[in-house]
Order: sequence, then C-alpha cells, then structure tokens
Amino acid sequence: MPIFYECGISFAAILVKLLHMLRHYFRIAIRNLGRHKVLTVINILGLSLGLACFCLILVFAVNEFSYDNWHVKAGRIYRVDETFVRKDGQTVGTSGGNMPVGPAFKQDFPDVEDAVRISASDEKLMKGNNGTMRLDMSFADPGFFTMFSFPLLSGAPAQVLLDPHDIVVTRSKAIQLFGTADAVGKTVQVKFDTIYRPFRVSGVAADLPKNSSVTFDIMGSFDYLLLSDSNRFQDVNKWHRTYGDMTWLLLKPGSSLMGDSNRLLQFRWKHMPDELDMYHKDKKIMARYTLQPLLQVHTDPNILGPGVEPTDPANIWILLGIAAGILLIASINFTTLAIARSASRAVEVGVRKVLGGHRSQLVRQFLAESVLLSVISTILGCLLALTLLPWFNELSGKQLDFSFVEHPQLVWMLVGLTLLVGLLAGCYPALVLSGFRPVDVLKSRIRLGGSNYFTRSLVTLQFVLSIGLIIGTVIILRQVSFMRNKDLGLIKENTVVVLPRDIDAAKGYELLRQKLASDPQVAGVTASELGLGEGRGMMNDMYMFNGVVSSVIVYPVATNFLSVMGLHLLAGRAFDPTITSDTVSNVVVNETLVSNYLGVTPAEAVGKQFKGLGGGVEQYKTIIGVVRDFNFERLNRTVRPQLFYVPAQLNPRDYFIHLRGGDPTATLRTISAFWKGFAPDVPLRTSFLDEDLDRFYKSEMRWGNIIAAAGGISIFLACMGLFGLAALAAINRIKEIGIRRVLGASGFEIVGLLTGDFLRLVVVASLIASPLAWYIMNKWLQHFAYRIDVDGWVFALVALVALAIAYITIGVQAWRAARINPMENLRTE
Repeated sequence: MPIFYECGISFAAILVKLLHMLRHYFRIAIRNLGRHKVLTVINILGLSLGLACFCLILVFAVNEFSYDNWHVKAGRIYRVDETFVRKDGQTVGTSGGNMPVGPAFKQDFPDVEDAVRISASDEKLMKGNNGTMRLDMSFADPGFFTMFSFPLLSGAPAQVLLDPHDIVVTRSKAIQLFGTADAVGKTVQVKFDTIYRPFRVSGVAADLPKNSSVTFDIMGSFDYLLLSDSNRFQDVNKWHRTYGDMTWLLLKPGSSLMGDSNRLLQFRWKHMPDELDMYHKDKKIMARYTLQPLLQVHTDPNILGPGVEPTDPANIWILLGIAAGILLIASINFTTLAIARSASRAVEVGVRKVLGGHRSQLVRQFLAESVLLSVISTILGCLLALTLLPWFNELSGKQLDFSFVEHPQLVWMLVGLTLLVGLLAGCYPALVLSGFRPVDVLKSRIRLGGSNYFTRSLVTLQFVLSIGLIIGTVIILRQVSFMRNKDLGLIKENTVVVLPRDIDAAKGYELLRQKLASDPQVAGVTASELGLGEGRGMMNDMYMFNGVVSSVIVYPVATNFLSVMGLHLLAGRAFDPTITSDTVSNVVVNETLVSNYLGVTPAEAVGKQFKGLGGGVEQYKTIIGVVRDFNFERLNRTVRPQLFYVPAQLNPRDYFIHLRGGDPTATLRTISAFWKGFAPDVPLRTSFLDEDLDRFYKSEMRWGNIIAAAGGISIFLACMGLFGLAALAAINRIKEIGIRRVLGASGFEIVGLLTGDFLRLVVVASLIASPLAWYIMNKWLQHFAYRIDVDGWVFALVALVALAIAYITIGVQAWRAARINPMENLRTE
C-alpha cells in the first residue's frame, strides 16, 4: 500500500511539474509573440483564413458525398434509367422511364420487392385554412414511404397514399397551409386546370434533409394522376411514351439484377419487340435499361432527369484539391512568417545558451510558440468559418451547417491539422536557431538566410498554386460567358415567357394574342406545350427511320412558333394554319434528325415519311420543313434530333411574347392588366427566356465564383508569405542596406536589390503553373460539346498580374527598409 501511495505522489508531482513547465513555456511564448505584433497578427490571420476556407469546402464536400445515405434501405434502392447510343457514338442517359416500366419490373422479376413511380413536381394553387398559395406537388405510388425512409410525424408509412385523394405534406407546408403541424384529416383544395379538387391529408412528414436526391413538399397518389390525366390513362400500358416520371426499384437482399445487363436487355426486348427485330437486322443495341444505385444518383451527372441537380464528383475532388492547396499556402505562409519572426532572435538564443540554456529547452520553447499560434489560428478559423457560412451558402447554392455534431470528422481533422501545422512551422526555426554556437551568434557571424533553398521552394510552391487557381478561374468564367452569349439558333433576347398554370390555357392564349396584336412593341406571340430552359422539361417519343427505331425530342407548338422564335428554315416550309394536314401528320424537323436518322440533305428530306410509335399506334409523319439546329439543352451536349408538330388542340404550357426591343415596362403592364381580368384569382408568373436559358449554367457559374474566391484568397495568402520573407531579407541585409545607402545608393536601387530574387521565383512559378493549369482546364473543357479555345494570352496576363502583385508586396517592405536612417543600421558596427 505505501508503494502505491508513493507512486501516486510521484505521478502527481510529475504532472504538476509538467503543467508548470508548459505554463512557463506558453508565458514566454506570449511575451515573445507580443514583441512582434505585426508579424504575429499576420501569421494568425493568414492561417485562420486558410483553415476557415478549408473547413467550409470540407463541409460542402462531405454534404455532397453523403446524399441519400440516411435511407435505411438505401443499399437496395435503384433508379431505372435508359441509355441511348447516338449515331455519333455518344451515350445519352435519362432517368425518365416509360409508363409501364415499374409494374412490369415487379411482375417479371421475383427479386424486385417493390416498384414506385414518382412524377416530376409541378406548382399548384392550393387552398388551406391560411388562404390560397402556390406549392409544389408530386405524385407517387403508395409504396413510396415504405421504400424511402422519409420520417412521418403523423400517419403510418404503409397506410398513406392508399386512396387517390390522399396526400402527405411536410411539416413546414402543413404549418403554411393550416397554421399547425397537426394536419392529418384536414382538407386541401388543389387547382387542376380551372377546377379546385379536394384532397385529404393522410400523413405529415418531417421536413426533408438537405442531402436528399428525392424531394417533395406535397406528395399525392399516383393513382389520382392516372385517373385525372386522360393522356396518362391512355398511355399507362404503352412502352414508347414517356412523361418524365422516375421509376425506383427496391431489390431483395442478394439480388444481382442491377449488374445483369443481359436480363435487363431481354426484359426490354420482351416488351419492345420492335427493338429486338431491329437488333436481328443490324446487330446494334440502340437503347437499354440500367439500374442506378440511389447512393450514386447525386454524383452521376451523365443521367439527366427531374429532381435535385447532380454534382460531378470530379468537381468535388477539384474543390477539395483547391481547399488543400489553400491550406498548404496558409501553412507555408505560417512557416515563412515564423522564420521571419525568429530571424531577429539569434542574439537572444546566444545569450540564453551562455546563461545555461539547453538546446532541448530552446526547441520546446520555439515549438510551444508555434503550437500556441496554431491553436489561436484554429479557434479564429472556426469562428471565421461560421461568419462566412451564409456567404458561402449563397455562393455554392446550398444550405450547409458548420456543425461538429453533424460533421464529427471535423473535430479530429482540425485537432490533427492544428498540431501538424504548429509543429512543422516551429521545427525549422527551432532546430536551426537552437543549434547556433553562442560565440558565433554574439559576434554576428550567423545569418538566418531568407533566400535559401527551403524558403525559396516554399514561395515558389505558393505561387504555383495561386497562379494555377487564377488561370483556372479566368478559363471557367470565359467558358460560362461563352455559353451565356453563344448564338443558340433562336431569339432568346427580349422574349417574355408567361406560364399559364391553373387556367384555361388554350383560351387564354387566343385572348392574349388578340390583346397584344395592336401593341407596337410586340413582334409576335406564340405558344408551346413544352417550355425552354432549365427545369422546363421535355417530351420524348420513338419513331422508326429506315427500319430503325430511334428517340426524338418532340415539341407540340402553335403554327407560328418557328417564325416568332426565329428558327431558320433550311428547306421546305413552316406550318400553315389553313392546311389541315399540318395539324394531323405534317412535321418540321431539325438538321440533326435529318443527318443522323435519314442520311440525306435538308432539301432531300422534305416530303419523306417515317413511322411514329409514340401512341402505340403506327402513324406516318411527313416532313414539310427542316430548321437549322438550335441548342435547347445545356451546351455540354450536342443538339439531339428534334421534331415540331401542331396538335389538333393545343394546350399551351408556355406563352412566348417576342418584343421589338426597348423598355418592356408598358407591354408587361398590358400583360398584367389582361391577366387580372382573365384570371383574377391566379397570380401571374412571367420570366425572360434568356434568363431561363442562363440557368442551365448556374452550376458552372457557382464553380467559377467559388474558384475565383479561392484564387483571390490564395494570392492574398501567398503575398502575406512574401511580406514575411521580405521582412526576413531586410533584417538579414540591414547592414548591407545601410552601407549601400552611405555609399550613395537610392531608395529605388535598394528596392530593386530586395525584389529581384523574389520576382524571379514568381516567374519560375508561372512557368510551372501554366502547363499544369492548361492540362487540367483542357480536361475540364472536354465536358462541353461547345467550348472556348484556351488562348496563350490568359497565361501571360495572369503571370503579369502575379508579378505586379508580388512586386507591390515586396516593394512596400523594401521601401521601408530603404528609408531607414543608415546610421541606425550601422549603429552596432
């Protein structure tokens, strides 16, 4: 017992002694840091900014890679996709399945536990206790809430959506509609066309997580969609018509269906025998079904479809690389400034050694100072990240939370980075300074060089990263500008788009067209059953060309659509309202359809016929005109085959009003006045076509803005490092500067002396960064079918800007050194 007691006393004594020693080291560290206030503040702020940027980007990346992993059955949920091989060899994917796909999968494959169809969301006018409002509404099969793990606050997952008039609302929308989350059993009036229809709330779901690929505000029963939409009801068993719905499968444990391409192909051929016949003729598989894992949906940008916009994982890794680069620049900056701060302490080290100080004590002292700075920087970095989070959310288009509870990996990463950066930054000055001989130090024979290979390499690496980021920013912004300003082949400027939801759209179109006929500012009014721009949807149909079944993007339009929208006819004619066949069998196609599917010239294509399969009934179509290709999708895809036709009864989804130019205010007032008279209880919704099309590139614009911000921060941090090295060089050469000044050297000559070596490093960095940036950005540009050429002037301009910024940074410090009285510099001689 006494032995254990004595051991306890000894351990406690050691612990007290250790704490006392640490307190002593940190007290001296605080005193020493206070003597170099400017360098200390710059050191802390630089590392804090680097850590803040790293944390924000890390949170963004963790959020992107964590999409949908909170669903209990996520590992067994798959989305049915279709992939098509185009004539040019490009594989195009879409998530919109045919109407009967889900039920057929469930019937044909025993390892399919359940199948759920989900419609694309659409805004509807709704009446609840709190009045009328416009909310998004989707429809899904009853198994939706048993397949996916959206938590229900009220209602049972297996019991909701069983009745066609059942709906499930999220908690926030329940409060918006009724003023309370206790909404089960309450009635919502939803407007379809011109009639409000009642729906009963059968469940209330918790608000959806931010990292969900499948989203909804109001979820209705897919059975109601089939009963209320005559087109869907007629096409429910037709395999060549799509409506943009998504089909999800829940596979049984151990199923291998997702990787069995042969079984999936046989399934398709069973239900689409015309494709099997085509395969027997030319041995080409033009389309197939694939099963996309839910956990990969958000990071696969190759499949287009409704829902949350996917993220290219390459971009996430690039962003993480940028974050690591910024942190590396900040750490290098931290190290160089630590060296600069320590350069003037050689005499202090000599005196302490003469008084009996050991090298190990000096090493611990320098490391304690460096780790203390690193800890302070980390705390400030976290506070800065919290402060910058709203700005970063706006920049990235996300709603992220900087939370150690939500992202526990941040804790150990920050602790590790704090210790690593502190120890590495303190090692160099600690080991070098503590190794000096006291006699050499006190006789001024020692200089801590600011231009040695180590510090020169650090500065060069900093500017390689910074210049590379700035080059990337310039190229991304130029590509985005190119896409926004490219001639798409149609009139997008001065075109007002009116969204005629919840009204008699056909009647409204005719009345609005008559109203605007006498407006001198209006060049034309037309309409389409499909919109143009991001999120406006498309319709796909299957046709047979020369015995080959192929996919075509179909646009039902008004007879004057081509002329009002500025589409250029290459051959034939446009639609004529006086010709009956133009609303029965005549079509206008684009030049890609003619070249890819018919293999003839536009002039030769006029008059040719082909078979339509979309309605399940063979209908022959006759080409009366061919228009020049126009880009109706993102510019990372080439133009797809497209077809225009005039339906016997047009049910417009969008009105397009082309203005002659000038101030559109008066015409917009006329439209608003018409709308109030025609549909006083329905809010008017308008947009401009060029803005709708610009939204295709919001992702690229966000990436450009993020990288631009990263480039600016990196060059700022690199210049802070240069500032420290310039201070170090001035300290080491202070007597040389004094002698040169006494001998008649001007201030500008001194500035040139101190800046020359550093500017050479920036030039070397430019020569290294330029080819690396050229290679990486050329890889990035390959994602776009239409892209800019990377010009050499970009690299030259960025290099000149970097040189100018570096010269100003070093020049300020050099000019300060040159202006000091030479007698002060030589006082110790």
